[in-house]
Amino acid sequence: MPPQTRGTALRHRLAELRGPDVPAKALDARALAALAANPGCRRRAILDGAGVDKTALASALGSPSAFGQSQFALTRGNAFEAKVKADGGAELLRLVRGHLDPGAEAAERAAVPDLSAIGPEGRTARTALALREAGEAGGWTLLDHPMLALEVAGSPAFLEPDAVVVHPDGSWTVVEIKSFPMLDGSADPAKVGAAARQAAVYVLALEAVAARLDPSPRVRHDVLLVCPKDFSNLPTASAVDVRKQRAVTARQLDRLTRIEEIAGTLPAGTCFAPDLPAEQLTAAVEAVPATYAPDCLSACELAFHCRQRSRAADEVTALGRAVRAELGGLTTVEDVLSAARGESGDPADPAVAALRRAAALRAEALQGAACP
Repeated sequence: MPPQTRGTALRHRLAELRGPDVPAKALDARALAALAANPGCRRRAILDGAGVDKTALASALGSPSAFGQSQFALTRGNAFEAKVKADGGAELLRLVRGHLDPGAEAAERAAVPDLSAIGPEGRTARTALALREAGEAGGWTLLDHPMLALEVAGSPAFLEPDAVVVHPDGSWTVVEIKSFPMLDGSADPAKVGAAARQAAVYVLALEAVAARLDPSPRVRHDVLLVCPKDFSNLPTASAVDVRKQRAVTARQLDRLTRIEEIAGTLPAGTCFAPDLPAEQLTAAVEAVPATYAPDCLSACELAFHCRQRSRAADEVTALGRAVRAELGGLTTVEDVLSAARGESGDPADPAVAALRRAAALRAEALQGAACP
């Protein structure tokens, strides 16, 4: 038997963590953007890196997740995407040209290459070849659900954007198709922000492909967000500049601890297979440190489990990252209350001084309110 390489050894270790005969859950751009938003959470990093189904894991732990889209929303989104891409993507290309490249030739016809291949690695290679061929051919090219790869904490993540458009000048644009509406030309800022963070992940992955080509094509930082117009099913679009999101995501991904380092700290026999007894699963999950914050409730399937544990441990992170950052070395709620009462803490510590000042003002206000 040939000796294991570093890569095959890591894949074998991750398969052991996932559980025998448990298929890996792909790490998509939405999950990757959420992971980048909380780079200090080793628990999410190892679970996502191993391809663990966190929804099934949360249910097995007794803290089922309410995170994710409903089946109705998924069906509606798929139907809208099919409408946008109908007729060889004619409407989609019209929107791209109108919002991002009005000086280019009319997008009456476009090449739509076949991107089918065996496995994610094969599809990634086929996508890279199609992008190179599109740049050499000129004109408009629409890549429908291409496959991109991005290294995350030393492990590859395969990503599938809704579409990538190659312009006649050879530049590349990411297209995000969402089912939430644009009302009077604007959409829900929170949803647009989430879409921008997701698109920024695709931009990073495309830049990795472009860097391997000579000359290197330009990856546009203005992505096209396509949504239903008002309350109809007609598509409309808006250009979204994701340079800020791209920079933040790149920086946060660089901060992630390598998956193999986290795996190396786990006890022998650790496994996250959802069919294991709840006690064994709980011990496995607790063996990996988590960094919980209220933001996790909208981004992670294990958020309810981690919130329960964080509250039980009296951690101030349950109050939010901003509060935690202001409290310095005070890591529990009891530490904070004790410092505010003057029972503990260094008076020279700015956090302790601010807490005591706030407690004094509160007491003064309550005393004043009690006076007739």
